Amino acid sequence: MKLHVLQTGKFKLDGGAMFGVVPKRMWSKLNPPDDENLCTWSLRCLLIEEGNQKILIDTGVGHKQDDRFRKHFYPHEIQEFPEMLAEINLTVDDITDVIITHFHFDHVGGAITKDNNGNLFPTFPNAKYWTNQPHYHWAYHTNPREAASFLKENFVPLKDQGVLEYIDTEQGIAFNSFIHFDFVYGHTEAMMIPFISLPNGKKLVYCADLLPSHYHVPMPYVMSYDVRPLETMKEKESFFEKVSDGNHILFFEHDPELVCGSVIKNEAGKYVFHEALSFDKIL
Repeated sequence: MKLHVLQTGKFKLDGGAMFGVVPKRMWSKLNPPDDENLCTWSLRCLLIEEGNQKILIDTGVGHKQDDRFRKHFYPHEIQEFPEMLAEINLTVDDITDVIITHFHFDHVGGAITKDNNGNLFPTFPNAKYWTNQPHYHWAYHTNPREAASFLKENFVPLKDQGVLEYIDTEQGIAFNSFIHFDFVYGHTEAMMIPFISLPNGKKLVYCADLLPSHYHVPMPYVMSYDVRPLETMKEKESFFEKVSDGNHILFFEHDPELVCGSVIKNEAGKYVFHEALSFDKIL
């Protein structure tokens, strides 16, 4: 097995929205905001090579946004997949599967490419793209709270062009011999959390927006973007019970500092961030 971090770029989001009810005087020490109260976040994806499978998890924001979008979210240092893949001797044609944890623009935007004529097509022409039916329905028939995050040009063409596949939302369903999913409902409907079994017996967990950064480990640190914040807190509790055993490595998609880390339960019975882990040494 080979694992690769694909750093697709960075973007900015309102600090208050990212930290929810936590006071600014506290969260601003973690990720200092700019003059517009915006904090910079990573757009970090994971590529797994195992045998003939080349599996990408999430795709960043992509390149097809208009000026209005850019003025809101300031995407920058955006990288092209062909160039990133060339660095590890792969091409977009080599990707066999793309797992999209959920259809918010910062996770699925790079799944579709727009050419100079405005035509939309899958970025990875030979890949199957994976979601689940409840989430697709939720994203397609969106609500006012998430309408700015679910941009149909990012995911509807996948279905229209016949490359979108659905995963059963039965808890813990296996994707293949080394990946299984949990499904969580606090951030959005049926977001997928991939657990990757590593050859050394440990598990790498792609946290998506259940835990966007290591700053979000404390229980009250829940994003205002979450549609069911109290459900998120319950899901975090259950998640930490599972991953605080010393056998799980957490992969942070949006953390501006850390790629991986771990969580433990301290003497007071609270789950806390334990330590940063070197991605190059997790296998």
